Amino acid sequence: MAELTLQTADWKAEKHVPVIDAPDTIGKDEIVKVTVEVGKEIAHPNTVEHHIKSIEVYYLIPEEKFPLQVARFEFNTHGESVQGPNTSTVYSQPKATAYFKAGKSGTILATAYCNIHGVWKNTKDLKIG
Repeated sequence: MAELTLQTADWKAEKHVPVIDAPDTIGKDEIVKVTVEVGKEIAHPNTVEHHIKSIEVYYLIPEEKFPLQVARFEFNTHGESVQGPNTSTVYSQPKATAYFKAGKSGTILATAYCNIHGVWKNTKDLKIG
């Protein structure tokens, strides 16, 4: 059976890796703000032909079997218009913010789906203090 491959890399050298901006530590049951952005250091094209379609945010508590999906964001405009591809002045930017409350330490996992280069991931630990 084939397995899903999630690509990773240093986000400062690769335009597809989702960059996670979140605190390292929060208080128990405090609301955490997580911003995920693709193309922070190297801009992603976001054209009709080559774009980030979605970002998903998950939270994995070590003793749990599965990660919990916190949020899913879709980016649906990449320069389309009736005049043809890349002729609009409206282009989605692959950046999104989610908020959630956590009672246990865990790992924030973000994925980004590029229509040409597949699924990319990044993680960040979150400590509940």
